[in-house]
This record gives sequence, structure tokens and C-alpha cells, in this order.
Amino acid sequence: MRAAYKWLEDSERSLKAGAVNSSVLASYLSMFHSARAILYMDGYREKSHYCVARYLERYVAADQLEARWVDLLDHYRAQRHESQYRFNFVATVADAEASLKTAIEFVARMAALKETIKGATGSTRHRDAVHYT
Repeated sequence: MRAAYKWLEDSERSLKAGAVNSSVLASYLSMFHSARAILYMDGYREKSHYCVARYLERYVAADQLEARWVDLLDHYRAQRHESQYRFNFVATVADAEASLKTAIEFVARMAALKETIKGATGSTRHRDAVHYT
């Protein structure tokens, strides 16, 4: 989770400096790293950005996470892909502000999920986790 908080700070700094594309990217990376922390806690590591969202779906199926968080991660993952691989992507200040707000909420939700999982299992590993590749 430390990486997620670092990327949140980077997103805020970038937004304040007017580097809106960088802010949007950093916001996504904070979401990605907070979600990735769930995989790590369960004893897995990701093989792709896509797989992180797919892994979170197991918590949706178990009614431990709302589907909107997976949808948001997918949305910002696609936006990250566009910003890195398309020449015509330009974020606005409104985009950067919205992505930062979402990232703050997302990281908080992943931290809460992490605590819920720890409490439910009595450990830091989900008992019946499936390895996604």
C-alpha cells in the first residue's frame, strides 16, 4: 500500500504543477498498486494490469467488494493505455481532478478490503485464492 500512497502524492503534486497527464497517470498507478496489494496479501503477484482487476472480481463475487471499484479500475486502466500509446490523448484539469478524487476513494476502499480480509481469515492470505495469469 505504500506505493499506492506515494503515487497519490505524485498525482497531487503533478496536478498542482499543471502536469495533468502525469496526474492522471499517477492516479491510476495509485489505484493499481492498492489493488495489487490485495493480490500480494493473498500470496500472488500480477502478470498484467488487466489481471489485477480480474482478480478483484473474486471479492465482488464473495460480496466483499462492490463491482463499481473493478469497473473504475478498468476505466482508468484503459485511459492509462490510451495516454501511453496514443498520440492524441490529452487530459484536462477536470480529468485530473476527477481521477485524483477517484484514486483517493479507491485506495481507501482497497485498504478497507485488506482489513476485512485479514479479519475474516485471521491471516493475510485468502484461503481459496485462485491464481490468475
